[in-house]
Amino acid sequence: MNNSTRAVPVTWNIGIAWMEKVIAKDYPEARLKAFHRIGGSDGTSSRALFALEYASGDGPKTVFAKTKGNWLRRFFHAMTGNAYIEGSLCNSGVDLCLEHPLFYYGAVDKLRMNDVIVMEDVGSRGATLNDATTPLTVDQVATGLRELAKMHSAFWGLNNKTHPELDWVRPWKASGTFTFLMKYGCGRGTKRLLEWLPAQVVEAGPRMLGDTWAEYLRSLSIGPQTLLHGDAHVGNTYLLPDGGFGFYDWGVVRRGHWSFDVGYFLVSALSVEDRCEHEQDLLRLYIDSLTVGVADKPDFDEAWLHYRCSPAYGLPIWICTGAEDDYQSPAICQNLAQRFGSAFVELDTRGALRSIVSSRG
Repeated sequence: MNNSTRAVPVTWNIGIAWMEKVIAKDYPEARLKAFHRIGGSDGTSSRALFALEYASGDGPKTVFAKTKGNWLRRFFHAMTGNAYIEGSLCNSGVDLCLEHPLFYYGAVDKLRMNDVIVMEDVGSRGATLNDATTPLTVDQVATGLRELAKMHSAFWGLNNKTHPELDWVRPWKASGTFTFLMKYGCGRGTKRLLEWLPAQVVEAGPRMLGDTWAEYLRSLSIGPQTLLHGDAHVGNTYLLPDGGFGFYDWGVVRRGHWSFDVGYFLVSALSVEDRCEHEQDLLRLYIDSLTVGVADKPDFDEAWLHYRCSPAYGLPIWICTGAEDDYQSPAICQNLAQRFGSAFVELDTRGALRSIVSSRG
């Protein structure tokens, strides 16, 4: 089987027949004259932006596609449990109940530890992609939290019986190998990010960061479970001209506690000063936006405790990311290490996590 006929291509050397199959569900009458790659990048995955020309019928003028990339990236994603998530999510047909790019096609190749997803180019709707070098405004973050509340509400109490189409979605799991790699990465990344990290974080060292990260992931099974974006940092969001707010890059979807998405998004998106001033009001806004039963809504004190734990994930993740040269730019890693580091110390994340864990008995 050559690359252009595989359900999941190994490279972007693909043919017209493959691309027509990709858009056939939404545009069955479309016939392509040509298409060509006009953009893309390679980091934690291989991304491509294609321009499409039609011989007959109509369809999107551009589409965005992702695979896991080379064998080393595929192995890494398989080890972290993220190898097939976006392809599986697309195939599930589930309504995520929030603003996101339209999915055209998804496929999974377990033999090669790979998947592919082809989706709407939100730039065609005038979207502006966000990144950590420019903090969002408080109002923009409020809009994003309302979107997360829509999705979390729709999947509140998620399990295999309530949503059998999502029975492949797993809870967070901190394997021994992944925790070891996290500690190793934090050791390397801390040296690069020294001036951006609080002294308390640097002094505590990579072992503390890795152990706290693993304990936090285990704690996410406590309390109400819902569908999580899983990677809802500011760099995976976009703004629309009409004020809409969306989330993309759905490759780390999990089942777990709602506060994971809320904390990871909020801390990543605001300047340190805005977070300190507005985080409690924004958390109240999120709780008020949940459309779940009164008995299921978290009270503020409980929500605040869980939110305070959330930097236990973002801080080591971005320190580790900063240890590498080909994942994210230094400026993005520096900004996010600073935001999560400040939150980790100011919110007493380790103390909050101890309180959550002790509540389990």
